[in-house]
Formats: sequence, structure tokens, C-alpha cells
Amino acid sequence: MTPASWLYQAAASLRSSFISPYQASIPVLCIGNLVAGGAGKTPVALALGRALVRRGLKVAFLSRGYGGSESGPLQVLLDRHSASAVGDEPLLLAEAAPTWISRDRPAGARMAAEAGADIILLDDGFQNPALSKTMSVLVVDGGYGFGNGRVIPAGPLRELVSQGLSRADAVVLLGDDPRNLEEVLKATLPVFRGHLTPTRASAGLRGERAIAFAGIGRPGKFFDTLRTLGVELVETRSFGDHEPYRGEDLIDLIAQAEQKDALLLTTAKDHVRLPEELRLLIRRVDVELVWEDPAGIETLLDRIDVSGS
Repeated sequence: MTPASWLYQAAASLRSSFISPYQASIPVLCIGNLVAGGAGKTPVALALGRALVRRGLKVAFLSRGYGGSESGPLQVLLDRHSASAVGDEPLLLAEAAPTWISRDRPAGARMAAEAGADIILLDDGFQNPALSKTMSVLVVDGGYGFGNGRVIPAGPLRELVSQGLSRADAVVLLGDDPRNLEEVLKATLPVFRGHLTPTRASAGLRGERAIAFAGIGRPGKFFDTLRTLGVELVETRSFGDHEPYRGEDLIDLIAQAEQKDALLLTTAKDHVRLPEELRLLIRRVDVELVWEDPAGIETLLDRIDVSGS
């Protein structure tokens, strides 16, 4: 697959060379990654967004709306939009701050600024050259790293690691670091460590029997988290990332949970994709990002000039 990877890289380079990035009227903080699949971008975006809100800033999240039918630009409204329309991640972001989806990122940025935002948090879009970024933070899963180090389709990378690091301002390294990535990365960029931890409400699951299912980039991480919480998993099921759930799959899962006298657990991102009438039967397990050095993150955010907002 290596020749196909060369073509993928060439196409990305050609695209960038023909685009003049749009400069938004307010700062744009991009949260991206270098691999396809889940790395933890959305929890990082939420954590940084909440930190900026605590500073008194009007934060607007901007997302492509992957998996949704709407192209935007439009503001995500929790009482109006479903995951099938705007995607699952924008619904989670909209729980924390005003959120916009737009496949045309500059159009979304303009609309968010016109609505009164002080700063835009771009969830993904690091490889999209259409919108200029004030600061870019790369999220790296410490356990997975960069896979085999090859670009799609020969590997999981969206671009070469060296290229991505050259355009980033900082790295957030999530979880354990068995590959010793921190030592390598911090030679180039500041590295901030963090851990995704279940919220206090989820801590009460210890000792419970459960069936767990997930359709995220790496479902095994969710199952491992539940085991760490002390949940007795009697069954696990994995679905495709962002995959819409079929009614028959959910009915079968609910029946299995009743038969085995077990809870039915899933991630927050999966829960917002469920039919509304079934959500009360399936428990959502939320996680939050805990920084190893909260003061360091505040120092990073100090570098973003919002004085003109």
C-alpha cells in the first residue's frame, strides 16, 4: 500500500498549495491529531473550552459535523438536531458551549464570529488548510502512538509525523506512555500530559454486572476503562466509528442485558447516536480530562491574544 500512501500525501500537498487560508476575525485554536480514528480530540477540546469559559470568554466550537447529513454552516441546537443531522461529536460539544458545524470551515468561522464569539475552538481540521489557525494543539494517544508510522492507506497517519509536528504549537499526550513518546516529542514541542478519567457519577459502577458496547475509534479502551472501574463485563460489542445504530442491534442488546440481569453501558459519543426513546434504557458513561500540570495548560492558553475580541 506504500505507493497509494505516496499518492495520498501528494494529493494533500497539492490541495494545500492551491488554497489561501481564511484569516478569521477572532483567534482560532485547533485541536487535531495525526492518526485516523479516536485519539481523544473531543475531550481535549471540551477541557480547553471550559478553561477558556472560566476566563470569561465566549467560546464557540467549530466542527465539520462528520457523520451528519447537514453541511452547514449552522449552529447545533440540542433540542432540534440529532446525530444523524450534525454528527455525534458536535452534540457533545454543544453541551458545553455554542457549537457550529460547517464543511466550509471559513464560512463556519465567520458565522461564529458574527454571533459574538471571542475565540473559536476547531475540533479537528488540523489537516484542513482552508482556515488559518492561531494555535494548533495535537492530541496523541500514548498507548497507540503513531501506529506503524505510515500514511493512509499503508498505515493510520493522516500525514507524516515530522510534517504535522512542524505546524503544531503543542502536544497533549493522553494516558500512559509505554512508547516513551514524551521524550521524543518534547525535543520539538511543549508536551502536556493528561488522563481521561470517568466522572464521579460513573465511579458508582464498581461491582456492577454489565454489557458494554461502543462504536468509537478504539472500543477496547472503553472496555478497559470499565474494568478499571471495577465493572464485571459479561459481554462487549464493538461497532464502527460513528456508525448509526440499527434498531435490531439495540433491541438485541437490551434483551441480552435483561436476560443476564446486567446494566447496558456505552460512551457519551455513542449515547447521543441512540434513538431518543431508547436512551433511558442505556447508561451513558462520561469521561473528563484530568491534567497532570493544570498551571502549564493555563500558561499555554495565555499565549492566545484575545484582546481584540
